[in-house]
Parts: sequence; C-alpha cells; structure tokens
Amino acid sequence: MSTEAEPAPALPVRPLPAASYFPPQMPRPAAGRRSGARTLSAAVCLVLGLGLIGGALAGSWLTDGSSSGTAAERAFARGGTLWRTVPVDDLFPPRLRADAAGPGGAERVWTRIGVAPDSGCEAAFDPLLEKALAPAGCTRLLRATYTDATSTTVTTVGLLVTAADSQGMRDLRRRFADERLDERADLMPRPYAPRGTVAEDFGDAQRASWAVSVLTDAPAVVYAVTGFADGRTGTPPQPAGLATRPGATSAPAQAGLGHEAAALAGHVEDGFRQAVRRTAQGSLR
Repeated sequence: MSTEAEPAPALPVRPLPAASYFPPQMPRPAAGRRSGARTLSAAVCLVLGLGLIGGALAGSWLTDGSSSGTAAERAFARGGTLWRTVPVDDLFPPRLRADAAGPGGAERVWTRIGVAPDSGCEAAFDPLLEKALAPAGCTRLLRATYTDATSTTVTTVGLLVTAADSQGMRDLRRRFADERLDERADLMPRPYAPRGTVAEDFGDAQRASWAVSVLTDAPAVVYAVTGFADGRTGTPPQPAGLATRPGATSAPAQAGLGHEAAALAGHVEDGFRQAVRRTAQGSLR
C-alpha cells in the first residue's frame, strides 16, 4: 500500500557570467604575472560556482513537500498520502473503548469485525451525498465495520481521502454547515457488511443513524453509519447530532445508535489526526 512520493525537481543552476578578475580601469600586470592571475581567477570562479550549485541543491531540499511550509501545511500535505503507509490498526483499531460514549455517559466497547479493501468511492454514498462530496474529489476510501460488546449494533466507519486543497476543504465544510447537509436523510453514507459476521445483513434499509465530519486540517472526510445487528428495517433514520441531544426520544436516540455513530467517527478522526501529526513531525528529522 506504500509508494514513495516523487522528489521535487532541483532548482536550475545558472552558469556564472564571464568576468575579468581585474577591473577595466586597472592596468594589466606584466607578462610574467599573467599566469598567476589567471590561476587565481579560475579558483575564484570555481569557489563561486560550487557555492551556487550547493545553494541550488539546498533550495531543492527546502522546497520539498515534506520539509517546506508551515507545520499546518506539512500536516495537510501528509494527510493526503498517509493512507499508503499507516498501519490499518492505527486507523481502525481492533478494539475501541470509551468510558462515556453511550446515553447517559454509559461505557461503550466495540470490536472490529471487518476491514474493506481500500478502494475508490463508487457506490459508497447515497447519490446526493456523492454529488455533494464530488467537488473535493476522491483519492481513496478506507472503511471498517464494528459491533458493540453485545453484538446488538453494527457501525461502519469510513475515511474518505479527498483530492482537494485546504481552501477546497474549507469550502466543503462551510457548505455542509450552511446547508446542514449532514442532517439530511437522503445524504447518508452506505455501510460495509462483511460476510460471515453479525453485520452481513447491514444494508441501506438498516441504516438508523449517521455522522459526517469534513476536516479542514487534512484532505479527508470521516463518517460513520450505524444500525441494528439483527437486520431490522423500518427505523426512521436520524443524524447522530440530533439523536445524541439530551431528551431525544427517537428510536435511534433511545437505542444509543446516534451515540455509536458519533463516538466511532470521533475515534477514527482523532486517530487519523494523531497519525498525521506524527508523520509531519517525523519528516523534519
């Protein structure tokens, strides 16, 4: 899953202009001293030339994507390629625990039951969500599915690595916030249902709650979608932001499905950010 980024091209080395060691107004030396003067002139040109070449090479190193820019710019750039090298267990740990992630601050424990092969974004989102995300592009999609300690709920968590720059991610986040796109039931992520697990019946009709987070410090969108493990349908879906509000009485709220989606998306988002910071700092060593 790992490929090396192409090195930045070296800066062009411009040849030094031809120059006389002696200013025009100075008289030329006697014939016997000309040979030594030419030798000294050549030595000076050689030193200057080597200095220019060395400066060009240093400039090339400094303008490499892994070494230039602010810490935030380096981290953003690393976020776009991190998926190639980061271990899957760092992004999607085999086991996750949260002390107060359930309704009323209840403890939650989840076990990973399947990791999808990294892929493109085809058929990963409802059509309108796919259209909303399209301006940011799709470099890679990583997904894993978890179940809770009682195997009652199943949740797919996804990390969409986009092709957008930092301005593009800010624009996307602003649109999601202004139009409240993360609350629309016709803009939901789709689940990943690994066969032979308690999630094998987890399809579009079983989705009950979801969360979508557009990052601006990395080219990524993190999401989670959750439902019941028994494959039941007919539960009106509700976004995690609403299902986790105090006093919410919907089925996803009372069953804690909104808490499941919000907590697992938050775990993956935090883990991704930590991995980005580690690699960005490591590039300076």
